[in-house]
Amino acid sequence: MKIEALHIGMRVRHPQYGLGVVKTISEGTADIQFNDGNHTVAPEPSGLEPAEPQAAVRGLDMPLSELVQQIVDATIHKLGLEKPESVVDQLGLRWHKGKMVLHPADAALQTKEVPLEIFFHKLVGVRNQLRVLEQKINAHPTLTDGEKVEMQQYITRCYGSLTTFNLLFKEKEGQF
Repeated sequence: MKIEALHIGMRVRHPQYGLGVVKTISEGTADIQFNDGNHTVAPEPSGLEPAEPQAAVRGLDMPLSELVQQIVDATIHKLGLEKPESVVDQLGLRWHKGKMVLHPADAALQTKEVPLEIFFHKLVGVRNQLRVLEQKINAHPTLTDGEKVEMQQYITRCYGSLTTFNLLFKEKEGQF
């Protein structure tokens, strides 16, 4: 490892001393705090390595924040997660800024109001998790076909119970 790759506070691994933290850096050596104390080490000949994964980006033609945003968006898409604002776009226009009101039978208890956007977001989250569960069941390597069908029937019943809320969706494609 080259001395230029080190920075103060970096966690490193030494073949003899184990894990340590870089405390100071000079022209050809670094003072590193290991479990057994401080040692001055020349990084290249000693076999010093980073203890954590490192990344270097060279020749980046876009702002770092844009790169990070693209990575986050791709990860969200790959995991099947959705941003809250994209979920609200699926809510029928007549329900925007609406609220769900729950009145308990006991008048002494307080009424609960939930904005429909929040309720809808949670409802779509349940739908998405059911879809992921379906995929995992279908791809499971050790379940028999009979077991897969049995579990699929439970999921189908869950979808059926949730059809009550289809009226909230703007497009039929998103419904249960």
